[in-house]
Amino acid sequence: MSYETAGQKEKFILIAAAPDETPAVLHSLEELASLLKTAGAAVTGQLLQLRPAPDPGTYLGSGKIDELRKQIEETGATGVIADDELSPAQMRNLEDALDCKVIDRTILILDIFAAHATSREGKVQVECAQLKYRLTRLAGFGTSMSRLGGGIGTRGPGEKKLETDRRVIRDRLARLSRELKEIEAHRELTRAKREGAGMLTAAIVGYTNAGKSTLLNRLTGAGVLSEDKLFATLDPTTRRLTLPDGEKLLLTDTVGFISKLPHHLIEAFKSTLEEARYADFLIHVVDVTDPEADLHMDVVYRTLRDLGVSGKPVITLFNKCDCVPGKERPHRTDPRSDAAIFISAATGEGVADFLTSLERLVRALRVHIDCVIPYSRTGLVNQIRAGGGEILKEEYREDGIYVQANVSARVAGLLSGKTG
Repeated sequence: MSYETAGQKEKFILIAAAPDETPAVLHSLEELASLLKTAGAAVTGQLLQLRPAPDPGTYLGSGKIDELRKQIEETGATGVIADDELSPAQMRNLEDALDCKVIDRTILILDIFAAHATSREGKVQVECAQLKYRLTRLAGFGTSMSRLGGGIGTRGPGEKKLETDRRVIRDRLARLSRELKEIEAHRELTRAKREGAGMLTAAIVGYTNAGKSTLLNRLTGAGVLSEDKLFATLDPTTRRLTLPDGEKLLLTDTVGFISKLPHHLIEAFKSTLEEARYADFLIHVVDVTDPEADLHMDVVYRTLRDLGVSGKPVITLFNKCDCVPGKERPHRTDPRSDAAIFISAATGEGVADFLTSLERLVRALRVHIDCVIPYSRTGLVNQIRAGGGEILKEEYREDGIYVQANVSARVAGLLSGKTG
């Protein structure tokens, strides 16, 4: 049996099993609908079953499956999508009971990543995540994997042979892992060069579609794709920013976070997400228009904690304030950050205040040095300037160049080891 959907717009019914109909559950379903829209599909309805836990065999109970079958017939849906990750048995049993395509939230997110990955690194990371997901589903799935004849869940380089056995998948994963290590080594080299220059770095983090790429474009003219879609951009982009007071730093846009982000993706994109770990501080972008902004902030901080990112200075930007009149603007705070500012990356509102806060934070991260640099090491003076350091005093003396300056901790470390 095959469910051919290529060439036509797919229509899905959203399904979920949860103990209570809480705002978080409803928001998760709304987000699932947005993900489907990003993938190019339509939503024809939804079904939520209140139960302590999903049925281990069919996800939904038998009564709800009967109700769902009727809804599929009435709406002409081509498939159903679960708001949780389904086990192979749940997916197979649902397909048998409904006689239509069944996918889950993880497949959908992997599909979107496959469609949006443009760099070689992004494509390799997505394929690794797809293959790891499928490897866990070979047992017990059998020939039903070949039912996915096209459409969502079948894009990207990782689905060329859905019925591939474990050995072939593992061989492919081994090759991809080696390639990914080479890419990661190149990233490490690039990062080391940046650190050697002594320039401060900031990672722009936030929930997907919060406006991170729009902010980077506003500040640096990066020209990064910026769309009102979830996961519009995947590949990190680093650009230099010169602050009004002349200080220079590097800004890196990172992959957006989302609730229930598949662990295969977190693992595959670890090298990309680790840009936040190596940054001197974080710029946390929040969509102030989203009623679930507090939940999104919690997801971001939890994901950062899972990545081992903690203890860094944070500036929180409540973005898209141009969409909310001042009097109706919700009261938002972020006690976990060092500063919180309302901005509009699209119009520029509040950006001047943000840059002022950024200058204060950068100054606070500077280290005051007072040293003599030997004439054999005069290149270090240029390194101070290249790293955005502020030279307060420079005198040419008999034993070398006397310098007083405010520099990054990295440059201070270089100077302490080389000036003697």
